[in-house]
Amino acid sequence: MDATLGRLHLITDARPGRDPVGTVRAALAAHAAAGDAVRAATGPLVVQVRVEDDATDLDAYQLAVRVRELCAAAGATCLINDRLHVALAVGADGGHVGALDLPVAAARRVLGPGAILGATARTSGVGRAAIAGGASYLGVGPCYATSTKDGLPSPLGPAGLAAVTGAVPVPVVAIAGVTAARVAELLAAGAHGVAVVGAVSGAADPGRAVSELLRELARAAVDHDQRDRDQHGRDRQDDAEPARGGVR
Repeated sequence: MDATLGRLHLITDARPGRDPVGTVRAALAAHAAAGDAVRAATGPLVVQVRVEDDATDLDAYQLAVRVRELCAAAGATCLINDRLHVALAVGADGGHVGALDLPVAAARRVLGPGAILGATARTSGVGRAAIAGGASYLGVGPCYATSTKDGLPSPLGPAGLAAVTGAVPVPVVAIAGVTAARVAELLAAGAHGVAVVGAVSGAADPGRAVSELLRELARAAVDHDQRDRDQHGRDRQDDAEPARGGVR
């Protein structure tokens, strides 16, 4: 997994009545206040600027400028969803494209070789094609039912997520219906991290919601790494058995 890609991805909620900039501020403050061990396990906060489909480019640009400034000051990663020209205009760290956006290879040409580029996938085949086109990571979902976005296919669940994570070599970020209580099962299914919208923007205390997500991500990441080390040790022991038997 890419250690430079944070495990918690906050997607801005620009629906009427929401406060995307205030939510980002609260999230960045919560990340800064997290303990060293939590930050080490979860990496930098990733903020993905997403606006409503009917928003103007000016609306998207103005929001992206403010979010990018906040992220730069806090050492967070700033990505722009869909509108890659806005990503370039504000100097974001990269972007994310979905099924109806630019093809991944075209998006990579727009952003250049050094940018972070996420791509949405639901199957391993789509995921592998996105990686071949230049995707740095995959956003996989919907993992659970969500009311944040309309017209989504049926949820994959942890098993469907695992079918993708087990088939691709890049970080996978689980999205849709993610809560702190579901983090452990998503990382156990192979996810590198999670992307959230409503779990933070709709919370009474967005900062507290981010703190809870970070704690669960750190705990699950440590558990996952320990299981990997244990499995690696068992594999090495199994590989050594025939050699020991052969010299007797």
